[in-house]
Amino acid sequence: MDLATKTKGERRREWLHETIYESNTLAGKIFDVSLLFLIIASILVVILDSIVSMNQQYGDLFSTLEWVFTIIFTIEYILRLISIRRPWSYVFSFLGMIDLLAIIPSYLSIFFGGAQSLLVFRALRLMRVFRIFKLSHFVSEMRFLAVAMKSSLRKISIFMLIVVMLVIILGSVMYLVEGGKNGFDSIPESIYWAIVTITTVGYGDITPVTTMGKLVASMIMLIGYGIIAVPTGIITTEMALAVRSKGHSHEVCPHCGMEGHDSDAKYCKNCGERL
Repeated sequence: MDLATKTKGERRREWLHETIYESNTLAGKIFDVSLLFLIIASILVVILDSIVSMNQQYGDLFSTLEWVFTIIFTIEYILRLISIRRPWSYVFSFLGMIDLLAIIPSYLSIFFGGAQSLLVFRALRLMRVFRIFKLSHFVSEMRFLAVAMKSSLRKISIFMLIVVMLVIILGSVMYLVEGGKNGFDSIPESIYWAIVTITTVGYGDITPVTTMGKLVASMIMLIGYGIIAVPTGIITTEMALAVRSKGHSHEVCPHCGMEGHDSDAKYCKNCGERL
């Protein structure tokens, strides 16, 4: 649609979209940086309010500030819905759900005491810093990691199933070898010990005493080192494949709110509208 044929309302919504969703204009940059400081301030208030001495002294102030931040974030959320042509696309997007989680706890606290502690979910909104400051290499790495994790999920699931079977078998063996007198009171307790040992955590709350038990424990420890390396290798391989994919831009579709389009894309790959 040509600029001259756009109505005043459409131009206003377009300006609002560029200010709220984009950060390539001065207004957008100011909006995003201001939002970032508000998010950090609101998180600090929630953290300080959890300290008993601070709560006793400044509890009323913290409560007031929390509601001020909640109202500001609520207005911002509504503006995001207004400035996009398909608001439900934003509501069910990853960042949209995070934005909603940032304001819901305050309203829930009216009916359920203690719900305001869930306001720490606002920390997730700090992920917007990647788009605000155009840290494209960080965004790209996050996207590559997500692609790699998704591609390697099946392989890692099969591997974890084998690990679960292994700790059940080895835990059962330790139960037979050590017995209840040495802390291995049951098969579940022995499996717990096997998990702690094979992951190289080693709490030390249960330890083998017999020679055969120590031999089995040594074998589990050596297997543990190999187990750590396998999923790392799977994900690394998938990440190397993901790096070969095409570059992406940070432009947000004004119709559905989707991000992550190809750098040379002219149309949204989700709704088909022009970017």
